[in-house]
Amino acid sequence: MTTSPSARIGIIGTGAVFPAYARGLAALPGLTVVRVADLDEERSRTAAAEWGIPAWGSAADLLADPGVDVVVNITTPAAHAALTDAALEAGKHVYVEKPLAVTTRDARRNIATAERTGRVLGGAPDTFLGSAAQTARAAVDAGLIGRPFAATSFVRSSRAQTWHPDPTFLFKPGGGPVLDWGPYHIAALVNLLGPITRVVGATANAELEIPVTAPDRRVERIDVEVATHATSILQFTSGVLATAVYSFDIWDTDLPHIEVYGTEGTLQIPDPNHFDAPVRLKRRTADEWTQLPPVLPLSRPDTGDAGIYRGLGVQDLVGHLAGDAHRASAGLALHVLDVLERLQDATLADGVADIMSSTQRPAPVRGVVPLAG
Repeated sequence: MTTSPSARIGIIGTGAVFPAYARGLAALPGLTVVRVADLDEERSRTAAAEWGIPAWGSAADLLADPGVDVVVNITTPAAHAALTDAALEAGKHVYVEKPLAVTTRDARRNIATAERTGRVLGGAPDTFLGSAAQTARAAVDAGLIGRPFAATSFVRSSRAQTWHPDPTFLFKPGGGPVLDWGPYHIAALVNLLGPITRVVGATANAELEIPVTAPDRRVERIDVEVATHATSILQFTSGVLATAVYSFDIWDTDLPHIEVYGTEGTLQIPDPNHFDAPVRLKRRTADEWTQLPPVLPLSRPDTGDAGIYRGLGVQDLVGHLAGDAHRASAGLALHVLDVLERLQDATLADGVADIMSSTQRPAPVRGVVPLAG
């Protein structure tokens, strides 16, 4: 019987995504959360008590703790880069929530720090490691849709202003639909189709001031400082062209999250913000859609809600420390950020923008059952 690689985890940040990490990491073998930190130390104490985490305090306390092997950085995007550098300098391996940093310049500095310190840096999103994305990947690899030649990727508003007590950061630099939701979609597309070489697009704003209606809101209105609607065309190294629309302004739609079009059929991929959901296939000669069998066991740990936890990327980093491939790597996260940075800044006057970074298509997850072609 094999044992899972183990590591002691320290989490910095106790905001809205913290429960998803606390729940997910607690369900993954070998990963033990030993300390939590926050700018508001009282919040860290409360989080530690709620989730049975033995130590709490400031970020400095956590970084100085020799009992922490891996730091999980789930602070707001604008704080990612500086805190990641500090953790790497403190001798910790680091896994960062998306995006890796607010700019590719900061992200490249983080990667350089990891290389200099001999530490491993990984980054979200990790949802492409789940059953749905791996099933879609297996279908493409098995040739079930023939040769892929096009794709679509669509994001509507998360309506954060109706449920988040203070979604201000989503409408400031580092936020917007491109950097908030885009990482899930671009990582999913790179997992399916490989790296992206060129993009062209344009952005807009439907509103420049957002009313916040969340019942427990801490702010009433938000001044918008980033584009909240982006439309683009992505060209992959393979020649595939994808059309992407990422928007906080579109409230409702029936469009699919992601579809990949091949010479022999169409593959429909569910919300890439989640790990588990059905993947559908309609071959050129078929009259009906079929649901593909999952190639991995469903990854949700308890309640059956596919979107209520995180942690597979941390498990991936720890597995890499033990010799496995690094799938949710800093290199992948940088490439995703590079693409998104170009999309966020795109104007029609700029024309086509080359993507300066590249990456390897991540290796399939261990244990994937191949699909028959």
